[in-house]
Amino acid sequence: MDKVSIGLLGFGTVGTGVVRLLSKDRERLEERTGTKIHLEKVLVRNKNRPRKVLIDNRKLTTDVHEILENPNIDIVIELMGGIENPYRYILRALRNKKNVITANKDLMASCGEELLIEARKNHCDLYYEASVAGGIPILRSLTDSLAADRIQKMIGIVNGTTNYILSKMSHEGLPYNKALASAQALGFAEADPTSDVEGLDAARKMVILSHLAYSIPVRLDDVKIMGITDITSEDIFYAQKLGYTIKLVGIAEVSNGDIDVRVEPTLLPDGHPLASVDNENNAIYVYGSALGETMFYGPGAGEGPTAVSVVSDLISVIRNMSLGVTGNHIFLPRKELHPRKDNLVESRFFVRLHVKDQPGTFSSITDLFKDQGISLERLYQEPVPGKEIAEIAIVTHVASKVLFEKTFEMLKKLEVVLEAKYLRVERG
Repeated sequence: MDKVSIGLLGFGTVGTGVVRLLSKDRERLEERTGTKIHLEKVLVRNKNRPRKVLIDNRKLTTDVHEILENPNIDIVIELMGGIENPYRYILRALRNKKNVITANKDLMASCGEELLIEARKNHCDLYYEASVAGGIPILRSLTDSLAADRIQKMIGIVNGTTNYILSKMSHEGLPYNKALASAQALGFAEADPTSDVEGLDAARKMVILSHLAYSIPVRLDDVKIMGITDITSEDIFYAQKLGYTIKLVGIAEVSNGDIDVRVEPTLLPDGHPLASVDNENNAIYVYGSALGETMFYGPGAGEGPTAVSVVSDLISVIRNMSLGVTGNHIFLPRKELHPRKDNLVESRFFVRLHVKDQPGTFSSITDLFKDQGISLERLYQEPVPGKEIAEIAIVTHVASKVLFEKTFEMLKKLEVVLEAKYLRVERG
């Protein structure tokens, strides 16, 4: 195969990075693939808009059909974002026997299985490494490097925006609103940060990871999701007093055929490798039955890291084309979905209470936990200056989620308890 031609859908931040790499490193990329790489067309909204990278204006088009229906284009790279249009475009590209690369996590989390089936039917590749954790090669690792291992659990910081916010709150004492404003000012958070701070972005990535690690058709509705909007400086302060760091993490774990997938603010022991992952960086910790524990760490977004993942997928597709094996790698979930029931979920829990600072308060709280069969691992108590109120922070030993939540509801009804909240605690 002497040459491949590429059609690019989208010329935003990542698209710019891809064009830059194809231009700057063309000779090296062609040496690695043994094939000439030609960028044929780029879909844009406005052909006259200033660009951050030089490109022949004749390559630009506002008509997607000049790419999807072009018989000379072998590979379509989708970097538009959104779901409806990219879904239609990718479907059309595959039916026209074009291989596809996408960085679209929203699309792959919601429609990935259908598109992968279409890719296999048409003997085309569909690669999507850049859809999770930017420049970290986690998807390729799950399907290649770790393919021989049995993955027991994955826990990851997969959203750079929330990690940046929590890092600022933890290290600089910023309240949530100011940390969010800082993230927006630096471009780490959108003007509407809902998808990030409510945990939806991380949940979509956990859906994709679960498909590959466990071959289970997890849907977004199957993921238990809690964001960081209710995390306060006080939560972080008392977690630190007890030796923990709060991070928004995605967790996927399989036990006895049942899967539990969740995204939630979680207390990590200060010695946990993920506890030191700060700012906009991402990291995914994988527990394998044979290999043991492995961590993948790096920048989770941005022009450079995401573009590298896209171009790495491009190299894989070109090599598959040269070997005549496109579509053979398509990985589809084969097992049935069996969500783990709440009565089988166990964890440690962090409880923070505002209580009346009076005799008997402490014993009434500890007695309740004791009566319900939940033992306490750590406890910190501090009076609130100028008020007849005390703050109590507790970390329990491992307990059933159902039993703990029943106990927590009883705790809130105690006459001495003024306010109560809890978070999950990850083991070290």
